[in-house]
Amino acid sequence: MHVVVFTRSTPDTAAKVEVDKSGSVTWGDAATVVNPWDEYALEEAIVQAKNAGGKSTVIAIGAEMHNEALKHALAMGLDEAVRVWDAGLENSDSLAYAATAAAAVKKLGDVDLVILGKESIDVGTDQHNYQLARKLGWPVLSYVSKIIAVDYAARTIKVERLLEQGRQVVISQLPAVITVMKDINEPRYPSFIGIRKASKAVIPCWSLADVGAAVAAPKTTITQYMNLPVREGQVQMLDGTPEEQAAKLVDRLLEEKVL
Repeated sequence: MHVVVFTRSTPDTAAKVEVDKSGSVTWGDAATVVNPWDEYALEEAIVQAKNAGGKSTVIAIGAEMHNEALKHALAMGLDEAVRVWDAGLENSDSLAYAATAAAAVKKLGDVDLVILGKESIDVGTDQHNYQLARKLGWPVLSYVSKIIAVDYAARTIKVERLLEQGRQVVISQLPAVITVMKDINEPRYPSFIGIRKASKAVIPCWSLADVGAAVAAPKTTITQYMNLPVREGQVQMLDGTPEEQAAKLVDRLLEEKVL
C-alpha cells in the first residue's frame, strides 16, 4: 500500500504577519512551521503505511521554503519526500494547486490513499482538498476522526467522520482522498536520529513538465496586499460595587441601543 500525504511550511501562529513597504507579505524573522493540521496527516500516513507493510511519500507544492516541512516529515518517519515547483505556479490559485498535486500523484503511479490535513492555515482554505479528489476522480472522505479498518484484499477503507450533528461511519473504495481532524492521532516528535538523517536528505524538485501538469491561468488575480486598518476604541471604567457597575453597564447598553 502506497500512502501519499501533502504538507507545507506556514508562518508560526505566533508570528506577526504584515505587509511591508514594498507591498509584500512578511512575517519578519519568525520561523516557519509545518502547517499544524498536516501534522495529523503525516502521522496517519506513517501509521497506515506501516500497518499495510507499504510505503509513504510526502509531497509539498511550493518554493524552497517548504523543504523544511518535508524534512520534518522525513524526521518523523515518512519514507520519501518530493517538492513540486515551477515558475508557472507563481501566484496560482487552488485549482492550479489541485491539478499539480493530482499530476504528482499520478506520476508516482501506485498510490492507494492520499491524506491531507483539514485545511491550510496560511491561506485559510480547504477547497484544494476537494479539487484534488475531483482531479484524480477518486472519492473524498472529509473530517475523518478515525480510520476504523482498511481491507487490503477488497480495497476498501472504513472511517469515522466528525460532523456537527455527530459522528458518521462510511465505507469507500480505494484509492481515495481523506482529510483528517486532530482527533485521529497524536503526532510523534521526530527522533534525534531522524532529524540528523532528514537534514542530510536531498529532496528532488519536480517541475510542471516533470509531472506532466497543464496549469490554466488563474481565474482571479491578486492586485494588492494591505494591512488591516488600525482598530480604535475608547474605554470607560465604571466605579462602584459590582452590582452598581452592572446596573450602570446595562443603562449604557440600553442608551447605545445595544440591548
